[in-house]
Amino acid sequence: MVYRLSSIHNFLITMTKLIFCTLLLLTFGTVWAQTDPVSSVALQLNPGDDNPRNSEGDFITLKDGRILFVYSHYTGGSTSDHAPAHLAGRFSKDGGKTWTDQDQLIVAREGDMNVMSVSLLRLQNGKIALFYLKKNSEQDCIPQMRISTDEAKTWSAPMPCITDKAGYFVLNNNRVIQLKNGRLLMAVAQHQSPGGKWQNQATLFSYFSDDNGATWKSSPAVPNPENVLTQEPGVIELKDGRVMMIIRAGGGFQQLSYSSDKGQTWSPIEPSTLHSPVSPATIARIPSTGDLLVVWNNNDGSNPEIRNARTPLTVAISKDEGKTWQHIRNIESDPQGWYCYIAIHFVKKDVLLSYCAGNRIQKNHLSITRINRLNLAKLYQ
Repeated sequence: MVYRLSSIHNFLITMTKLIFCTLLLLTFGTVWAQTDPVSSVALQLNPGDDNPRNSEGDFITLKDGRILFVYSHYTGGSTSDHAPAHLAGRFSKDGGKTWTDQDQLIVAREGDMNVMSVSLLRLQNGKIALFYLKKNSEQDCIPQMRISTDEAKTWSAPMPCITDKAGYFVLNNNRVIQLKNGRLLMAVAQHQSPGGKWQNQATLFSYFSDDNGATWKSSPAVPNPENVLTQEPGVIELKDGRVMMIIRAGGGFQQLSYSSDKGQTWSPIEPSTLHSPVSPATIARIPSTGDLLVVWNNNDGSNPEIRNARTPLTVAISKDEGKTWQHIRNIESDPQGWYCYIAIHFVKKDVLLSYCAGNRIQKNHLSITRINRLNLAKLYQ
């Protein structure tokens, strides 16, 4: 009788644990399904009351050692790209392992629609530059720049980075770089039809500044002879002095363009070797090795379950400046996941990735932002 009661007791404990774990999974989604020993989730920003979406962030390391993460915090009831949003910040003082649990307001809503898509950059003069989109309408969206001289405590008034053209310009998060010669460089996508209305196909340009953002000049449009669908470009300086542009595109691959004059002109776009849905990729240089790290959706469309979906989320390393990629591994692989708008930030022996991490079934594609911490040494194994 004692044995039978003990068995029943153990059975009830086991079932209770199973039910509890199931409830956790249903409540928090795929974050609990993460099993990759290379990475660990450090922060997840879930939607809540009067906060339907948290997305598109970037990092900066402050001189006191803290890391600031700034992201797009939406308010109201809509998750649309055009819904109200401001820029909010969280801090980490242990290299990105843990984060503050309360937002700090960085930039209040300025545009008639919102502010979104943050890029943070430590300039060579020691100041911090903050870039973001100020969105007034589907015909008026312009990147803005603010400067902080006191380690992100206060910011200058916003300055528009595009003054020679009007229209709807997209500058993704984590996209502005400073070249070795000091030039600031960004790649943007103008979504305007000849009649001025918003259109899906974008014309790509770079904008550059040689006076720390006081004035900006534009390149001619990036040549697109095959009229491939192009959107959301990013740039990386190569060791030979050229600049490579990586482009969200149709046709099943990320597209590339190159500049030999620091972003003033560009070669015709060409497909990369990175299979991809119509989703952006992000590339950064690993400080400790000099290699390139890419984060993207390694999805060639051959699996009908995830065709055109932004999953899996994959990392890879290039030792030859983006010609070939190795050490390819998925860090998120939920077939229902929706992973995109990546920011990359290196911290000693680790790399921090922020990205949207929603779910197609739950229809919260861009509403959840996750910060993942990866060990760089293990990425090479």
